[in-house]
Order: sequence, then structure tokens, then C-alpha cells
Amino acid sequence: MSTTPMRTDAAAEASADRPRPVMPLWAALLVSALGGVVYDLGFPGASVWPLAFVGIGMTLVSLIGRSSWAAFHIGLVFGLGFYLTHVSWTSLYLGPVPWLALSILQSLIVAGGAVLIALAYRWLPRATSSRWARLVLLPLLVAGLWIVRETATGSIPYGGFPWGRAALSQSESPFAQVVSWVGSSGLGLVMVALVAGVIEWVRLRGWRDVRSAVPVVALLVVAVAVPAWPTTPTGELRVASVQGNGPSGYFDEREPGDILAAQLDATEPVLDEPGIDVLLWPEGGSDVDPTRSAEAARTFDDLSERIGAPVVLNTVTVDDEERFYNTSLLWESGAGAVDRFSKRNPVPFGEYIPDRWFYDALVPELTGLIQRGYSPGTEPPVFDVGGAVAGLAICFDVIYDGLIWEGARDGAELYLLQTNNADFRGTDENQQQLAIARLRAIETGRSVVNISTVGTSQVIDPTGRTIDELPAYEAEAMVTDVELREGLTPAVVLGGSVPTITVIAAIGGLIAVGVRGRTQNAPRRTGSGRGDGGESAA
Repeated sequence: MSTTPMRTDAAAEASADRPRPVMPLWAALLVSALGGVVYDLGFPGASVWPLAFVGIGMTLVSLIGRSSWAAFHIGLVFGLGFYLTHVSWTSLYLGPVPWLALSILQSLIVAGGAVLIALAYRWLPRATSSRWARLVLLPLLVAGLWIVRETATGSIPYGGFPWGRAALSQSESPFAQVVSWVGSSGLGLVMVALVAGVIEWVRLRGWRDVRSAVPVVALLVVAVAVPAWPTTPTGELRVASVQGNGPSGYFDEREPGDILAAQLDATEPVLDEPGIDVLLWPEGGSDVDPTRSAEAARTFDDLSERIGAPVVLNTVTVDDEERFYNTSLLWESGAGAVDRFSKRNPVPFGEYIPDRWFYDALVPELTGLIQRGYSPGTEPPVFDVGGAVAGLAICFDVIYDGLIWEGARDGAELYLLQTNNADFRGTDENQQQLAIARLRAIETGRSVVNISTVGTSQVIDPTGRTIDELPAYEAEAMVTDVELREGLTPAVVLGGSVPTITVIAAIGGLIAVGVRGRTQNAPRRTGSGRGDGGESAA
């Protein structure tokens, strides 16, 4: 008996098991690594948002037809290409160890996600020969698995680091309005689905049938044309916000009270402005806690009395059990601190050392710099500032979806965001954070006042447009009439259900196509169905 049919069947089985790679492995590694760098160029500060799509496409193409081990390395070099450039600001004062550790950890998670995407490219064509499944289901599955990876990087370890999600590259693009409907995870899903859809259209030579372009074109039109969810204006709040440009960096030379003095000096020009409703200072704006210093308390009493409005300040507080908090206080003349909110998400290795015994043994010269650790706060993230409810987030808190959604659900009519970018002077960190704040404005349908110790500080309206601004590294103040809004966007109402459903659907979908693919090919593998060995993944 001739063995030729057996060879044919084996070749067909191999083709069905794994589509042909688009390029050799060495080229895939190079393209994916370059794709990570291109992906970063879509984010601030280069801010060429279309390049985020290009970077996604470069790594997806590299993953087609790859084994799990090859896909892991392709994802790893993409992650390193992206994170080593995107968060290079973490090395500014502490050197390369934190920068490399963060970048490598995030890249390992990206590598795991790349394995899942490579399996999707391998398994779905085995599960079905339908052209429309390749054009619709495969892009959605790939996009969902991308969000699985983003959810993992934003959750683990130590609360995760959701910095660098795909959506955060689109704060000034035509796609930004999508976040008001499905949040950042939903926008990321749309972005990757568009790229993966175009890739499949090209692989299947879709230009031979114009109907095959309908899925991608329809998704593109909806994503660009959909307006932001409308929220309802309820009035205005006159906000005075002050950027003191004091010595607020971790390694800045200063004496106790120097930052407070810089803030007071920068506030002086606006004290006689009429009609101020609230005075906002940045994170760390007072290096003296007025709840423990009678002199500082008198200073804020006088400040509040002079402007005729409460002051939202930030300082370090200590509770009865000697636990430290990064705390915002609502201060009213004669009443003192009438409300407080402590940072929900202290930064691991920046504001506290998790598993300190372990890291002290590894890098004691770095962990020794963090002598006191901050505890996470538990208070509601809103202040009643008299005539309006303000949502709150302190610095990196802004990257955590749940806190922002909680503020809107608790009645926030605008957001007062306080940050300290002094440790990242001259880097892209401030601009990246402002892009996140801009997306938060669109996502919630609320105005955002983002005030920094050193700038750039901005007031952003509910459409994401900057309406007032203070330049970086200058001591200045601004008084802005800020629009108030009420009503919840679908993104806030849906909240965590979007990433949760996406993760469950993507993992479930991958398992389903894997099982179906094995079932579909089982007869051929047992030798009972040699005649149908022609099924192949293009």
C-alpha cells in the first residue's frame, strides 16, 4: 500500500493544527520587539495615537502560526519593547533596578497573554472552516484575550499596574468617546478587534468579496461615530487650584514647612478673587499635618476664612495605631477637617514595601529608602464642598477604575484629582497621567480638575477638552468656572462587568474552540476519516 495518502493526511493535520507563520521566527521576534516601541509612540509624550494600532498589529501578525514557546518569547520582547520605553521614568531617581523589575514583570504577563492569542490563531480555524468565523469570531476572540492580559497586569501582583492599557493611548483620538459606553477595557477590546479584523481580511484576501469587509467597517464606523453618553449639566463651581512648584520630590532638599510655604506663596494672587467655591491644593501640598499642628491649623483657618470657601488639601496623617496615610482633608475655617479621604491604592515599592522581609534581603539599599509605609484608606472618595459633590483620587489612584466609578455612584458632579509629579520631572509620566485624567472625564461625563505640585496641571471639561492649564515647573494658580454634571454613563453603570464578562467570554471561547477543534479532527487522527484531510487554516 502506498504511504502517500498518509503523508498527505499528516500534512493536512499539521496545517489544521497550526496556520503557516507569516514570517520566520527571527523576523517575528524583531518585528514584535519593534512593535512594542511603536505601540509606545501612540501614548504621550509622542502622542501619535494611530501608532498604537500599528504596534498592536505588528505583534499580532508575529503570533500567527507560532508554537506556545515561540509565542511566549514573541510576547516577551513586545512587552519589553513597550514597557522599557513607556515607564522609563521609574528609573529617574532610583536607578535601573525598579525600572527593569517592573518592565520584566509586566512583560512576563504580556508573554503569557501572547501564548493565549497564538492558541486562538491555531485553534479557531481547526474548530470551524467558516470564513465568517475567521472574519468575526477570531478577531473578537483575539481582542478578548488581549483584555485578559490587560486585566491581569492591572490586578496582579499587589493590586496590579493598569498603566499602559491600549485605551490610554486614545485620549485625543476619535475613538475616545467609546469609553463613556464601555470604559477603558471596552475601548481596548474595540481597538484590538479592529486590528485583528483587518489582519484576517488581508489573510483571507477579502478584497475579492467586498462583503467580507463589512464586520471591520461596521465596527470602525460605530466606534468613531458614536457620541459620548450625555450627562446633565447642573450648574458651575468656581475652583481655585494652586500649583506651588515647591521642593516636593522625594530627594529634594527642604526643611519642614517649605512645601507649605511654596503653596501659600502661589495661592496669594488668587485670594482676592471673588466668588471662589473651593480652593484645591495638590498631593503633598502641605508637609505639615494641620490635624497635629496648631500652627498649621491656624494657617488653613485663615486661608479658608480669607477666600470664604473650604480648602481641599493633602498631607500625611497618622492614626492612633501609628499607621500612616496619604490623606486629603476638607478644611473649613473654625471647624477644621470636616471630612477626609485617604489614598486607596498606595504605590507598592513607592509608598510601601510589600513582603518587606523578602525584598529587604534582595535590594536593601533600595527598600531602605522607604522608611515608612502608607496604609490604604477606606473612606468614600467624595467631598461635599458646599453646593457640589466632588469625586476624589490621589495621584496613581486615577488609574484604578473601581475608585472612579465609586465616586460617580456616590454623587460626584466633578472630580478633584491631586497629584505630585515632582519625582518624574522632565519625563512623560505627567503627560501620561493627564491622558488618563482626560479619559476619566469622558468616561464619567464629568469635569476634572487635575492639580499637580509641579505641573502640568489642567482643567478638563466632560468632553475631554482642556479649558484651563498651568505650565510645568512654575508656581501659579488658576481660577476656573467648572461645569457640574449629574447622571451615570453606561461605563459607570456597567463598571467591572465589562472586563469580567470579557475575560470569562474570552477564556471560555478559547476553551470551546480548542475542544471543538479536537473533536472535529478526532476521526482523522484515528485513521477513519482520511478523505476529509483537506481542511486547512490559511
